[in-house]
Amino acid sequence: MTKNIGPEYVRAIAPYQAGKPIAEVAREFGLQEDAIVKLASNENPFGVPESAQAAMRAAAAELGRYPDANGFELKAALSARYDVPADWITLGNGSNDILEIAAHAFVERGQSVVYAQYSFAVYALATQGVGARHIVVPAKAHGHDLDAMLAAITDDTRLVFIANPNNPTGTFIPAAEIEAFLQRVPAGVVVVLDEAYNEFLALEHQFESADWVKKYPNLLVSRTFSKAYGLAGLRVGFAIAQPALTDLMNRIRQPFNVNSLAQAAAIAALNDRDFLDKSAANNAAGYRQFTEAFAQLGLEYVPSYGNFVLVKVGDDAGAGARVNLSLLKQGVIVRPVGNYGLPEWLRISIGLPQENAVLIAALTKALAGE
Repeated sequence: MTKNIGPEYVRAIAPYQAGKPIAEVAREFGLQEDAIVKLASNENPFGVPESAQAAMRAAAAELGRYPDANGFELKAALSARYDVPADWITLGNGSNDILEIAAHAFVERGQSVVYAQYSFAVYALATQGVGARHIVVPAKAHGHDLDAMLAAITDDTRLVFIANPNNPTGTFIPAAEIEAFLQRVPAGVVVVLDEAYNEFLALEHQFESADWVKKYPNLLVSRTFSKAYGLAGLRVGFAIAQPALTDLMNRIRQPFNVNSLAQAAAIAALNDRDFLDKSAANNAAGYRQFTEAFAQLGLEYVPSYGNFVLVKVGDDAGAGARVNLSLLKQGVIVRPVGNYGLPEWLRISIGLPQENAVLIAALTKALAGE
């Protein structure tokens, strides 16, 4: 019998836990799919914008051919939007791909990667996937402690992941604090600023981090079309960084990693201001709907700047799993976060008003033990 195939650090990886699909919950609990509300994966409840659907229909005629491996038109659109040269942009199969590429491009086995407690699970997976050493910095009020993260950098640190807003906690770091960090971090350490939820920020919190890329050669800004733009199923993300970084990333990026439909849809969605505004307005209203209900139920929650809320549903370690099971039986899918070390909490995505109302009613019953 063959034993110990593959590197030990790969065998030690716990696979990523995705949110439960609607079809799986329907089968498991004997429910009708159209009666299930999914608020687990921070998707845009409006789905794919019509502008992107039309672009995909037009692009479908060329599906017999490979996509543009360099994504010329999408890069041109992103270049114009963020005022950076096209060769500063790397395309990814979702921003998850960008995070993985960054780890492989900049970190050798045995070197270290710094990230915060309670930050996106893929940071740990990307670190472990290259055999690097984890330096996990304790959270501060469920968010990033940038001073402690700076102090945690060692001589062998090559990468720092910062999520802003952070998933799964929803916390936000003001622009001045991030730039102060960038000014002090060693030049040989690449900082990945993961802004998957940036488009949900209120106007008073918005800033253009792409401008920092021009000042800091070790900064890489990661964005996605999966959240506010409604293209989660198409898997398209991108990074903005100076050529010294993008050149390395493109050396190991998979050819054709962003398909033709995804590229066409992303170009259309990028310029669909009405859809983004509608999504942001719905998100703000849904956040108020949730937090007012949580307050009435006496539940602690972390103030969120994304399209989800982290809420504490009990004081014992089994609370999250227990309430989650009750919600599943009622046809509501949310996200348990015990794997983040938060077993008393659930992360709940903001949906349409009627979906939010179903969640609130189901949560009320679950907390009452009904």
